[in-house]
Amino acid sequence: MAGKSLNKACLIGNAGKDAELRYTNSGKARASFSLATSESWKDQNGSQQERVTWHNVVAWDKLGEICGNYVKKGKQVYIEGRISNTSYDDKEGVKKYISEVVATDLILLGGAGGGERASSGFSQNSTPSEQHSSSPMNAEFDQGGSIPDSDLPF
Repeated sequence: MAGKSLNKACLIGNAGKDAELRYTNSGKARASFSLATSESWKDQNGSQQERVTWHNVVAWDKLGEICGNYVKKGKQVYIEGRISNTSYDDKEGVKKYISEVVATDLILLGGAGGGERASSGFSQNSTPSEQHSSSPMNAEFDQGGSIPDSDLPF
């Protein structure tokens, strides 16, 4: 392959269920949950339309434990990670495909559950305090504001 490539997913959405935390036989933590993202637009008739897309999210190790403890159904979260595609043969021998986002970063944004607003950045490669202080995006969410238009890359 001649050039570099990039596999990165950034999602903000609502958890469709509480994160399910399990451990492998070797003791490695694995959390999984579904995340709903939505888009809305007006159709040709001027009617408001909305489409929801569901994403499978998986987090490993320390981040998996954090997801297992804090990601609850309806909670709004920011997830960053990579897309992973795998396949398997079902009982009838039919090939099935699974796409999931393997999370590397998480920010709890708030959402359902009484207006509780927590803002925390976690990374598999750093401690929560290191991640929290190093990300300008986290600082914006900590202040309860949005990212200024001048900071957007588009």
